[in-house]
Amino acid sequence: MAELRGMTWDHSRGFDPMVATSRAYSEAHPGVTITWEKRSLQAFADRPIEEMAERYDLMVIDHPHVGEVADSGLLMPFDGQGREAELAALAEQSVGLSHPSYQFSGRQWGLAIDAATPVAAYRPDRLEAAPGTWDGVMALARQGRVAFALIPINALMTVMGMARNMGADVGGAGGFLDRAAGEVVLARLGEVLALMDKRCLTLDPIGIYEWMGRTADAPAYAPFGYGYTNYSRAGYCRFPLTFADAPGLERADPSGTVIGGTGIAVSAASSHVDVALDYAFWIAGAECQEGLYFDAGGQPGNAVAWESERCNAAARDFFRGTRATLESAWLRPRHDGYMGFQDRGGEIVHAFLRGEATGDATLDALEAAWAESLR
Repeated sequence: MAELRGMTWDHSRGFDPMVATSRAYSEAHPGVTITWEKRSLQAFADRPIEEMAERYDLMVIDHPHVGEVADSGLLMPFDGQGREAELAALAEQSVGLSHPSYQFSGRQWGLAIDAATPVAAYRPDRLEAAPGTWDGVMALARQGRVAFALIPINALMTVMGMARNMGADVGGAGGFLDRAAGEVVLARLGEVLALMDKRCLTLDPIGIYEWMGRTADAPAYAPFGYGYTNYSRAGYCRFPLTFADAPGLERADPSGTVIGGTGIAVSAASSHVDVALDYAFWIAGAECQEGLYFDAGGQPGNAVAWESERCNAAARDFFRGTRATLESAWLRPRHDGYMGFQDRGGEIVHAFLRGEATGDATLDALEAAWAESLR
């Protein structure tokens, strides 16, 4: 008997496909059981992997954590396991940088099972199409039709993504953010926020999509928010959303958004490493991703699923409609110390959006927090 425990995040997209795939795996492998627990989305982003690796065989993780644990011995690498052909296939089938986002120090610490980046979403019953540029976004905002997630973590991701879209260096040798680009980004965020409901400062993407998808007179458009294919599927919410590429600041170019998604990792302390690795390779593979994983509510990280006629038909062309944004998304820093900066940086940007700090003070504070993260 092999009894494994896993930890994932508390949303139908994060939990349901893990339960469904584990049940199917157990049916195909008598004597194996995999039980999943879940934690809130914020805890998912914050909880140290070392705490989970002691208790769980399998973990769904966020890729920025890999820099903290790559040399810790907590996780089992997927390379060097005699499955190099499968690993090469997954690399080939990566949506954007989803697969390499779990590479660090020359090893593969997770397999991408979910792909996401900030994209646009709109109510097709109230808006014909998503604008391609920021001028179009502002035109809708002046009509009171725009909202997007601006809790601290999302506020920071938006700042970085907008700066990258402008061609600015972020987290490079010169510091955290080019000063001129930072000034432009903060000014534009301040301008659009003045035209939006202030509840956006308290909502994550799920909160925005719940609002848009379940309330008749909700805002019709969100320019930036980590995509959730669930909200584009029939029957999931009262007003199904259509997802589209993110807008560009100067031209219709969605590049630079900050790639997210999730990966599956295996604890090095597991008593059933071989089983855990086998399950992980299977759910990351094309057949499971395009089939059972998607059908159970998952948002695949495998390009075969993104190109699937069946998956696109079931999700209002979510995958085709946002693919360009995913393929041009940016991989944020992952060094040991980055997660602390991410927490601090989000609070710094949020204080600016609340009107509690000037743009100059905000940029100064971000640079100081970035320098601290590198020590």
